[in-house]
Amino acid sequence: MDDGAVLELERNGLVVQFHEKADELHGRWRENSQATSNTTNSIDSRVQGFLVGSAYNVQDVIGEGAYGVVVSAVHAATQRRVAIKRITPFDHSMFCLRTLREIKLLRHFHHENIIAILDILRPPSINEFNEVYLVQELMETDLHRVIRTQELSDDHCQYFIYQTLRALKALHSADVLHRDLKPSNLLLNANGDLKLCDFGLARSARTPPNVANDSSTFMTEYVATRWYRAPEVMLTFKEYTRAIDMWSVGCVLAEMLSGKPLFPGRDYHHQLSIILDILGTPSIDDFYAISSQRSREYIRALPFRKKRPFATLFPKANPDALDLMEKLLTFSPKRRIEVTEALAHPYLSPYHDPADEPTADQIDPSFFDFDNGDPLGKEDLKVLIYEEITRPDNPSAPFVLQSATLGS
Repeated sequence: MDDGAVLELERNGLVVQFHEKADELHGRWRENSQATSNTTNSIDSRVQGFLVGSAYNVQDVIGEGAYGVVVSAVHAATQRRVAIKRITPFDHSMFCLRTLREIKLLRHFHHENIIAILDILRPPSINEFNEVYLVQELMETDLHRVIRTQELSDDHCQYFIYQTLRALKALHSADVLHRDLKPSNLLLNANGDLKLCDFGLARSARTPPNVANDSSTFMTEYVATRWYRAPEVMLTFKEYTRAIDMWSVGCVLAEMLSGKPLFPGRDYHHQLSIILDILGTPSIDDFYAISSQRSREYIRALPFRKKRPFATLFPKANPDALDLMEKLLTFSPKRRIEVTEALAHPYLSPYHDPADEPTADQIDPSFFDFDNGDPLGKEDLKVLIYEEITRPDNPSAPFVLQSATLGS
């Protein structure tokens, strides 16, 4: 690996080697980065835009998205290395919604396998509120990068899927759907610990979206994650349930086993086609569970397809892994395995311990009020975000750092 470093991650006797390419699209991680004050002349211009005051010494850009940049930094008072996400959501109401969901949910959950908010930098006033700064745990890489650069052993697949399901158990017990579970949203650190991130698409599991008012928004937000999207989302079933996330877990497991996505659809039609190529034509019961007549007509017009056994697609895989995948990638959401059942599956027996798989407090019915009813405008959402980040910290939150004020 002449153009990259190798990080050896060891946990419970497992070793994973992560090849970090120096010029990767999402930035790089350097163990011995210098503080911002010592690298003024050569620093990335994106880092210079981070207005975090004296509480943090900003180092490197480690990630970038449509409306945010993530840097590594050092908390000056404790010398703890952290990640700071700068979000600039206020040009689009959808970005505002995602930001508000993320902040509210990450402040609700305190779980070993869910990324934590350590601090939120507070603006002096709402009139000066143009960016959101979230301080989070620093993770070296993500599962997408790992899969892309090496073949994972069965032990690694077990351990990473176990941690993913452990996080989902907390979410689902709180009546929350993640809705965007994919390898790049599963962060990993140097100990092999996995943490679920990016809650911008999350929704309540209690009240299914109103098909007339919400399905278009639901689908619009899902465009970027087609490969991990459950068939019922595309086929507009009568309701969206926790089974959406379980399908995504099955896709992640398949990708770890083979090193490539199982359902890499180019578009809506191709996505459905390759799902049916593997799972076969839906049964009569599954067919009539599809609420959209247009979707039923589309499937009826397709040629009959026989199911392809996973054992032929993954000939080297652990049979228990294939059995779990079979239960996760079931066409019918009602027959798909639930998270507690998946955790108890024989494939995960080396790690399964019901006493160490905590649930979370259920969210209040009003938690997602901003997502219901008439859509809120950018200014209304900005006020809600400001109120959320300036309210007192939850005293039960672990690892809370001393809060800073922007510009201090």
